[in-house]
Amino acid sequence: MRATIVGAGAIAHAHAHAIAAIDGAELTRVVDLDPDRARALADEFGAPHAGTDVSAALATGDVDVLHVCTPPTAHLEAALTALAVGVHVVLEKPPVLSLAQMDELVTAEAASSASLTVIVQHRFGSGAVRLRDLLDRGALGRPLVATCDTLWFRDPAYFAVPWRGRWETEGGGPTMGHGIHQFDLLLSLLGPWAEVRAVAARQDRDTETEDVSMALVTFENGAVASIVNSVLSPRETSQIRIDTQRATIELEHLYGYDDSAWTFTPAPGEDVAHLWTSDPDAPESGHLGQLEPTYAAFAAGQAPPVTSADARRTLDLAASIYRSAFTGETVHAGTIVAGDPFHASMAGDGAPWAAVAATTGASR
Repeated sequence: MRATIVGAGAIAHAHAHAIAAIDGAELTRVVDLDPDRARALADEFGAPHAGTDVSAALATGDVDVLHVCTPPTAHLEAALTALAVGVHVVLEKPPVLSLAQMDELVTAEAASSASLTVIVQHRFGSGAVRLRDLLDRGALGRPLVATCDTLWFRDPAYFAVPWRGRWETEGGGPTMGHGIHQFDLLLSLLGPWAEVRAVAARQDRDTETEDVSMALVTFENGAVASIVNSVLSPRETSQIRIDTQRATIELEHLYGYDDSAWTFTPAPGEDVAHLWTSDPDAPESGHLGQLEPTYAAFAAGQAPPVTSADARRTLDLAASIYRSAFTGETVHAGTIVAGDPFHASMAGDGAPWAAVAATTGASR
């Protein structure tokens, strides 16, 4: 499987390292608007070709998988171009800027011989795989209560990069760009969500988007969860806690985890401690854990372990958090469709603080 990376920024290195570790995969091309940066990444990982035009790279006919590691605003065009010529697509998060764009990708994938997947590497750590199995088998009883916190810190200088903190180029704030990995993991553990009530605010950063959001989510299985996404939190942490009938399972890490990041606490009187058998030698959650089975699926002509439908469900929750926060409504899963302003943009008709700024003449 011959891979091309488009976008040679920091996250591209995680993709390149993973490709190098997969038997039968090879990085052959790097594309970036900056030719020097493309050449540097290509040289670092032994790729023979570097360029600035993704269409030209795809036209060579020697690309099997395109890894899209650009800023989010460029994801859609690159992915559509690849799918049109039968090239598999691996998209970094957030996959696209809106549900409308996601639906466009789903339609393009259906018409293509290739498949699309989105990087959600936290699903593939050994602890998450183990917990998903226990929950699916009912070994821990029903899940009842959960918390999911992405409490990170991004200073004002971080948002000086022109595409950050803007609806039209980043899609949203920490709900889209930061917390989406963590609550995607929660969805993979607890299953389909049913409804959400949320708030979002721009507390301190000079952005168009929110810098914090909070959501209360009810799942189809009856579990209830709180989700917090912040870029205002000096002590950074990523946390998930799930309380079931028979145990509490907790994960605390920052940008990736190994088995030592998990805590398992049986409920009083419950003999379930033996069900949690951690492996100190298990690799950390990361791109390789997702991309290895993904490449195997691509090569076999099978659906990848994370499908475009999976990615849309997570994006639907993000859009629904915004819609609930900006309208005050409870939003049900699957109700944001074409014609809804939150289908076309995560901002809907505009964030409340934008309307206040327009009225008062304040800066954004």
